[in-house]
Amino acid sequence: MDTITHPRPVERIVQGQATSDGAGVRLVRMLAQPLQRRLDPFLMLDPFGSDEPRDYLAGFPDHPHRGFETVTLMLAGRMRHRDSAGHEGLLEPGGVQWMTAGRGVVHSEMPEQAEGRMEGLQLWLNLPAADKMREPWYRDFRADEIPAATADGVRVRVIAGRALDTDGAVLRAATEALLVDLQLEPGARFAHALPASHNAFVQVVAGTVVIDVASVAAGRMVILANPPEADGVVLAAGAGVSRVLLAAGRPLNEPIVQYGPFVMNSQQQIAQALHDFRRGVLA
Repeated sequence: MDTITHPRPVERIVQGQATSDGAGVRLVRMLAQPLQRRLDPFLMLDPFGSDEPRDYLAGFPDHPHRGFETVTLMLAGRMRHRDSAGHEGLLEPGGVQWMTAGRGVVHSEMPEQAEGRMEGLQLWLNLPAADKMREPWYRDFRADEIPAATADGVRVRVIAGRALDTDGAVLRAATEALLVDLQLEPGARFAHALPASHNAFVQVVAGTVVIDVASVAAGRMVILANPPEADGVVLAAGAGVSRVLLAAGRPLNEPIVQYGPFVMNSQQQIAQALHDFRRGVLA
């Protein structure tokens, strides 16, 4: 564990807004457009989870994206990905799907189950202006392909970045994105160094964690403050086993213009994305 002398305090605890997306999949929007500038380079966070098939069976039929990346962490259930770049993969429990939309891709994400629990989180990560029109990229990582490490009652799966001397499955130089899936035994503590300039948040997936003096229950997102003296984040589990997603990244400090599934730097670029999509030349 890193030695942290000035842990980041809690700036705000977000409850999120229940909504639906795709063809009616129920989810909670934790990070939406009003928080995009505050949590730059992160654009959106949607936890989803239900034992009711009617809440997820319709899935996410074909829809376009341009200008950013999607990261999906599957906690329970199975979902099939297909896209216009010819990629296909099956996302299963513990697996992670990373898709770089770049200049454009049309994809679908459809459940491959008729009953049982479907649960996960999808995060949108912005691309810098220089990369928004890059070639699309896609990779499915099975649960056993996510680099992992354990220490003092904490199991860390490093999706992106580096933690506990372990490089993640994906490295992103522009945003220096850190995405770690943490499981903490009762009373365990996790400390990780972060540059004070990086924006960071914690999504509590299960159990309760203590950050600063706040006890945060499952289903809440914590925005961590950025005081100049802060040198990292410290989390402590409550009485039970806890699971959290820790995300941090270097802000791009570029204009953010979003219109639905397109995130660019200007209204003109959004208009071009719409034009390309309508003409069938987005991807």
